[in-house]
Amino acid sequence: MSDNRHKTSAWPLGGMYVVLVVYASLYPFEGWRDQGPLPLGFVLAPWPQYWTAFDLWANVLGYAPLGFLLALGALRTRQGEGVVGWAGWAVGGATLAGCLLSLLMESMQAYLPLRVASNVDWVLNTGGAWLGALAAALLERLGALDRWGRFRARWFVLEARGALVLLALWPCALLAPSAVPLGLGQVYEQTESGLRSLLQGTPWLGWLPPLPTVGTGVAGNGLGVAPLAPLMVWACVVLGVLIPCLLGYCVIRAFKRRALFVLALLAAALGANLLSAAMSYSPVHAWTWLNTPVQAGLVLATVFALLLLRVPVRVAAALLLVLLGVFLSLINHAPTGPYYAHNLQVWEQGRFIRFHGVTIWLARLWPYAVLAYVLMRVWRERREWQDSRHGMPGA
Repeated sequence: MSDNRHKTSAWPLGGMYVVLVVYASLYPFEGWRDQGPLPLGFVLAPWPQYWTAFDLWANVLGYAPLGFLLALGALRTRQGEGVVGWAGWAVGGATLAGCLLSLLMESMQAYLPLRVASNVDWVLNTGGAWLGALAAALLERLGALDRWGRFRARWFVLEARGALVLLALWPCALLAPSAVPLGLGQVYEQTESGLRSLLQGTPWLGWLPPLPTVGTGVAGNGLGVAPLAPLMVWACVVLGVLIPCLLGYCVIRAFKRRALFVLALLAAALGANLLSAAMSYSPVHAWTWLNTPVQAGLVLATVFALLLLRVPVRVAAALLLVLLGVFLSLINHAPTGPYYAHNLQVWEQGRFIRFHGVTIWLARLWPYAVLAYVLMRVWRERREWQDSRHGMPGA
């Protein structure tokens, strides 16, 4: 029987992906209305005559990770128990779950003015879930799950599931437009704007900081805020790389494996930012974000990450908490300039509307999720240490 002490990350990732699918399917959650026909009327409606290749692939690929994660979770849970035909049940269950979720989402889209319920989307979503589940079963048949289990046990500490989930979500969060490259966690302006709307017409509105005066911006930009200095951009990039590095150090102990992890993390950061810039502007301008301060920040972050390769796990966690506080303070004082507003407009309209809300929320909440995870991990380890100390003879 295989060692099941390492809990699979597929279930929490699958649950989070369900939430993201719901958000992406029903965004922007406005204008709900009853159109009269039954919500499931789209199932028997004629197939649309026109659809784009982007819509086709988006519907298939959008549900493929869901089917993969659900089937993988089922396979990893029963791994080593010798259940005959369990792979088939895992594929069938994951496909059925994807089919029912897509049916529910399409039915609810019938009440949204910006969405059109489609039987083609339902079929493609179901097919995507089936392909993802089939891929998981194929990997299991080829022995890839056993090799991954051995790899995980060799590379990571026992309770690494939370950190692995956060690290898997990090490149996805980087896809969202940001005021600063790698600048996740910027929520101050959105929170203040929401508070102003909530407190409008109440005496507590005056408690909020005054809005900047239009037309007093630097260099006549009319924004009322100074652009972020290159030194601050550099600092944000350095911290934006070191934070996931230290998160990985919290669950990776070996020196050489940490070094390989840093290289993989840098490759993921470059790839995610390139893809985001290519989708926001065009592939021709995919490298525009990699200016001199960003390049310097990436180089120095790599140097710092390599110097910290031998840091103990507890020191990595403590340093991570400190850097998170500094980073969130810096990034929430970064102004959102016209290019950031343009990127948001591009993602809010047209083909990226399904991904806008998902990636934006990931980008805003990821650092705070890391903060909560590290605090919970430190608290749990301290409690375990205290329990073991009180249980020792003569303690």
